[in-house]
Amino acid sequence: MIERAGAGPLRRLVVLRHAKSAWPEGVADHERPLAPRGRRDAPAAGRALAEADCLPGLALCSTAVRARRTWELAAAQWGTPPPVRHDRRLYHAGVPELLAVVHEVPGEVETLLLIGHNPGLEALVLTLAGDGLDDTLDRVREKFPTSAIAVLSWRGADWRDLAPGAALLTSVTVPRGGKR
Repeated sequence: MIERAGAGPLRRLVVLRHAKSAWPEGVADHERPLAPRGRRDAPAAGRALAEADCLPGLALCSTAVRARRTWELAAAQWGTPPPVRHDRRLYHAGVPELLAVVHEVPGEVETLLLIGHNPGLEALVLTLAGDGLDDTLDRVREKFPTSAIAVLSWRGADWRDLAPGAALLTSVTVPRGGKR
């Protein structure tokens, strides 16, 4: 694996866009549930993270129903899910807000899972990635669909050291669950 230069341990920021949501009439945006496809894709995202040996030490999740349910279905695929923090600031956050929340993560966490919304997550990935393996950057620029997972690697003594251009985008996957 190619690693970004820097001091400190290798860290990974795993960015997961919530699974496909429904648009029921009369339901506030924050309360929108997952659509049937989202309920299939969220567990597939959890399995993909396990297969890639990319399980987090901590998860930060938007408080929106669709993000919380994505977390629950993905984490149910793991033996012992990590702690999760639901943070209202992640709901429709832009890059400055997302980075502020990430910068608060304790230094002992080496792999962090961030579950939230577009366009903020896509912008965050593109802001943090100074480079990418293969066509990963082009793929994110083209589209960061629901259930997409981007993995950013970097070296730093603390999460406060994560800055624009500091990370390497090592993978982008879009897990899809089969129809039941």
